[in-house]
Amino acid sequence: MQDIRKTMDEGPMAPFQWQAIAICTLLIMLDGFDVLVMAFTASAVAAEWKLNGAQLGVLFSAGLIGMAVGSLFIAPIADRRGRQPVIVLCLVVVSLGMLLSAAARSHTELAALRAITGLGIGGMLASVGVITSEYSSAKWRSTAIALQATGYPIGATLGGLMAAWLLGQHGWRSVFVFGGLATALMLPIVLWRLPESVDFLMGRRPAHALDKLNRLLALMGHPAMQHMPVPPGAQAMPGNTVAALFKNGLARPTLMLWAGFFLLMFSVYFSLSWTPKLLVQAGLSAQQGVTGGVLLNLGGIAGGSLFGMLAVKARLRHLAIGSLLLYALLTALFGLASASLAGAFAAAVGMGVFLFASMAGLYGLVPATYPAQVRATGMGWAIGIGRIGAIVAPTMAGLLLDGGWQPASLYYVFALPLVAAALAVLVTGADRASMAGARACAAH
Repeated sequence: MQDIRKTMDEGPMAPFQWQAIAICTLLIMLDGFDVLVMAFTASAVAAEWKLNGAQLGVLFSAGLIGMAVGSLFIAPIADRRGRQPVIVLCLVVVSLGMLLSAAARSHTELAALRAITGLGIGGMLASVGVITSEYSSAKWRSTAIALQATGYPIGATLGGLMAAWLLGQHGWRSVFVFGGLATALMLPIVLWRLPESVDFLMGRRPAHALDKLNRLLALMGHPAMQHMPVPPGAQAMPGNTVAALFKNGLARPTLMLWAGFFLLMFSVYFSLSWTPKLLVQAGLSAQQGVTGGVLLNLGGIAGGSLFGMLAVKARLRHLAIGSLLLYALLTALFGLASASLAGAFAAAVGMGVFLFASMAGLYGLVPATYPAQVRATGMGWAIGIGRIGAIVAPTMAGLLLDGGWQPASLYYVFALPLVAAALAVLVTGADRASMAGARACAAH
């Protein structure tokens, strides 16, 4: 296994590998649309059912609760059963959840269906990130992960434009129908061309593993193997993959990554969920509010792309820290400029740049930290802990607004966790821990 991994790490990227990364990026686009589907339909849903801020906050948080549960408890299954089957199952859940949401008869029903949809999204994201990491060479890994993260704002932007048109033509329910159908269209693509993890096939050795492995090697231009290699000790699958995240020197980076994800997602999901509505509340029109949300995601496309280019030369951890601090600064500036159309739009683009650069940084640090046998679990739990922060943030914002807070003041408050997240990444030591953990595992 070490020879294959070394060949993939040090060799050139085959078109098949870039294709796998492209499919993963398309799947991340679904996550971007799924968050925005509630943000952009919020005003219409609230008007139909006469919801207050707290009730609307619950609707924002319901999908995130499902995502957290899916990341924590469905994602680890991928370390035992395979990445691709888990992704297929999750796509079915997301598609059904979105389509059924279109038929919801009350905000309680919609909240429950948003939670079910979130289960699928949360369970899928960890496996998608792992496949991107494992099919990238060492030179291009951080760039590929950053480009994959850019799928989120691309999905949010394209989905937001479609949502704005559908809202005007067919009402908010049509936006959920569109999301369900778009997700269903990904199923045949994933079944046809998304590969299983090479590391999983050699570590877990499911039925027909050698045939599957040789097909993947051929698609990457590598020679076939006559028999499965004897896995080194590092590939012995742990009985409790969650407990393994705290062994062999991984405890500190695990806790710091969890803190970083929690704090980042706390601020990110406030920005993504509430920005369109808060711009309207600050005095802009409904269409201008939607435009502000789209611009935030357009900035994210630029930010993810810029991060990907810089990641070829700069250290991933340093890029992540810088992005978090600049995101904090732009979040506070957005609060200052939110009442001015030009100022709000400019700040939204800048905030989006560093929001998604920060996400790319943290998503890149996770697979760099953990050995292959717990990689999906490590990614799933980091995302899941982050989703807990994402759950709390929209509801807290709704309660603060109901309590009389001004929209601009919320942005000052939600900038502070980003500074703390940068400090958590600073003391993570993930660059060293990943190598030390892998060596320690190999010794057992």
